[in-house]
Amino acid sequence: MTFLLTLYVLIWPVVVAGVLFVISRAFFRELRAAKAEGRSVI
Repeated sequence: MTFLLTLYVLIWPVVVAGVLFVISRAFFRELRAAKAEGRSVI
């Protein structure tokens, strides 16, 4: 039981890092596309 609880606690930073990576990658892709088109991101 302790192993499962430890695994549960330690997996959250991996999940959060993965989500942050995906969001950041999409944002910078949009930023580059906007800059190439000469428009604002906002």
